[in-house]
This record gives sequence, C-alpha cells and structure tokens, in this order.
Amino acid sequence: MEFVNLTRHLGIASNCYWLRVGGKNIILDAGADPKIDGLGATPHLAGLPEGCVDAIIITHAHQDHIGSLPVLTRREPQCPVFMTSETATIADIMLHNSVNVMTRQRDELNLMEYPLYTHRGVDLCRQAWVPCRLRERRNLAGELSELESDVTFEFYHSGHILGSVGVLIRHAGKSFFYTGDVNFESQTIMTGADFPEGGVDYLLMETTRGDSPTPVGFSRANEEERFSRAVSSAIANGGTVTIPVFALGKTQEVLALLWKMRLRGEIGNIPIYIGGLSVKVTMVYDATATTSVRNHSELQLLQEMAPYVLSGREIESVQPRKRAIYALSSGMMTEHTLSNILARRIIGDSSQHLFFVGYSDPDSPSALIRKASPGDEIILDKNHPAIPLQCDVREFSFSAHTNRETLRNYAILLRPSKVLLVHGDRPALDWFQLALFRELGGTEVIVPESGRKYSLE
Repeated sequence: MEFVNLTRHLGIASNCYWLRVGGKNIILDAGADPKIDGLGATPHLAGLPEGCVDAIIITHAHQDHIGSLPVLTRREPQCPVFMTSETATIADIMLHNSVNVMTRQRDELNLMEYPLYTHRGVDLCRQAWVPCRLRERRNLAGELSELESDVTFEFYHSGHILGSVGVLIRHAGKSFFYTGDVNFESQTIMTGADFPEGGVDYLLMETTRGDSPTPVGFSRANEEERFSRAVSSAIANGGTVTIPVFALGKTQEVLALLWKMRLRGEIGNIPIYIGGLSVKVTMVYDATATTSVRNHSELQLLQEMAPYVLSGREIESVQPRKRAIYALSSGMMTEHTLSNILARRIIGDSSQHLFFVGYSDPDSPSALIRKASPGDEIILDKNHPAIPLQCDVREFSFSAHTNRETLRNYAILLRPSKVLLVHGDRPALDWFQLALFRELGGTEVIVPESGRKYSLE
C-alpha cells in the first residue's frame, strides 16, 4: 500500500487522499478549503495522472470533503464514486449551492476562474455516484465481494452527521481504515460511531479536537442543561439569541435541542429563524428519519419546529426580533453569510445574546469574537467598520467531532502498525502525535506532508 496526502494545506482544509493498493488507485474524499478562494481551495491534483483512478470514496457531504468532487470527476469521467444514499442526496444540494456561491464571488472577488464547475457539471458528476449501505463489503466495481484477491471497501457509521461513514479497505490480508470525521458520543439526533474494534493494520485518523482538552466532569447532558438555562433566561428577559450554525449537521442538532426544550416547557412557541440552505438539508433529515441511523426517528424537525426562513436578500434589512432565536449559517460566520451579516447588528448591543455551539477555525470571524473581551473592536467584514463587542457571548460544546481522549483511546484499541494524522491544526496534530508515540511503542505515527508518497508496507 502507498499513501499520498493531496490536501494542499495543514488544518481542516481540502481533504483528499490517494491510496494505492493491489495495483488500484482510490481517492478518499475531494474537499474544498473553506478558508481559501479560487483554485487554491482545491486538492493538489497535479501529481495524480489523469484517468488513473479506479474509485472515489466520499465519507460525508461537508464542503471540506466534497467541495472539489466535480473538479475531480471531470478528470476521471469513468470513475465510480461511492457514498451512502443520504450523503448522495445532501451532496447534490451542497454542490449546487457551491455553484451559486462561486458565481456570486466571481464578481465580488474578481475571480475569473469561478465557478470551478457549473450546475451541469454537478449533474454530470452525480451520474457516477453509487449509493452503498453500511457494512456491505464491495469491490471497486461496486459488487458485493469477500474475495481476498479483490480490493474491497466497507462503510461504518461515523456518528458525525447524516450519512457520514468511516471506510475500511481490505486487500490480501491487510486493512486500511479511514475514520473520516467521527463522533463516538451520541448527539441529539446522531447516534455515536460504530467502528471496527480490531483487525486494522493502517489507520488514517482525523485530529480536529486535538488541541481541546475535555474539561473535568464534562458531560453532554450537563452541557444541554447549561444551554437550556441560558436560552430560557435570555428569552424570558425579552432577549434575542443568535446561534451561528453550519447548514448541514449543526442546524438540525440545534433544532432538535430546541425541540426537547419545548417538550419540557422551557421555551414556548417562540419564533425560530433558519436559512434557505438549512431548510433544504433539514428536509433530507426529515425524509430519512425512519431509515437512517439516528435518535428520535419519529421527529420531523420542520413540522414540529416550523422555523421561519431568512433569505440572503431579506437578511440585509432584517432587525433582530425580540424573544426569538436565529440559528443561521455559517458556523464560522464567514463574510457575506447570514450569521455574519446579522452579527454586525447585534455584537454592539448589550441586550443581544450570541451563543456558539461548535468548532471555529482559528482565523474565522467567529473565532475572533470568541477570543475577544468586552469592548474589543471586532471587524467581521473588511468592507465594514469595526464594532465594539458589547453583546452577551457564550460558548457551548456540542461538537460533531469526538473528543481527543476518546479518539486517542480508539487508536490505542486498534494498535495499528501505522497511524496517519490529518484534518487538524498544527497544535491538534502535535498533541495526537505525542500522545500516540507515548502509548503505542510499536506504531509509527506520521503527519503526512502534502504530495509526499508514503509506503505503508
């Protein structure tokens, strides 16, 4: 086996990995870096000979894992793309939305290479998608196979978002497991990961939360209670709560948290606002409620919560409504997104509440606010003046990524001969590398450089 990291930059970027096994070439994920504009956001595909790929495997539909898929399949038009059916449905929505965003950015940022693909390009890309179920061992032609002579793959529920998986690749008595993005702890909707507990020779592992130690005594139940008290208090005092969320995954988890609060009588039928992309994704969660791996299979989020929809056009003039909740994307509060635009109206108002519930990239606008002190000047958009931070800012840990201690323990349980660490900032990678070096004396722990070939034998 040989491995090449095609991700251009360190951190949570354009996840894309090339695995050569049994004479076959497999690409794992094809993301786009959310922090970079233009071609620099795509994986480093120059070293990949065109037409050589035998299979593309997608672990889930977040942009940093699928955002460059039409770029890749344009080079590999005959190559099958394997994913779960839920991921396929969501990926279609997310990629068409990316075309709209890139088309807008072409004029805003003067990027003439945008869009990197078109709506027709997404439709052509989708023709190669092959939906697969969990725990079905298939060869690279998509056929069920238990033959050791075949290169096979098998999906395992990863607990991150709807349809997300880890993937086990086998050939000639050796196995390679890619965690993708993983959460071993149950969330409100998603159940925890169900991964193989042995028989893994080589492990490719995410490290997102490596620089975030779990507080002593932390529990999801206690965090939900703390969140509920904060929301209830803000609403009872006539306040407005703004929650930056990702359209895929975090929006649905927050809606489910609010649903539980409503069932317990902690909040009434107060107005809840979400964005248009969030509605499209939530429709998929509702449509697959009884067929996907999740909690609360009876829960239809849109029916139960009846959220109002804010469009990009409406957000330009909206003023925060009292006793209301705005769960708006993006979670990073990237420029020109709903949460960024609304935040410019609330962070200077001491009567407003801004609650963070997930991960923030260290260089994102959301991270700037989280690190700031009251009164600090915040620039949310380079085209707008700085605003002094006056609103109530609180942080809650509802990450869709598992905590670092649990992920470390999983690697220790497997005791593979090699561990490859990806999908994390430098401090996160360093923590895992040192922790696994201490605990796994016979294991080689690698932080793969972009473009470098690593032999796994």
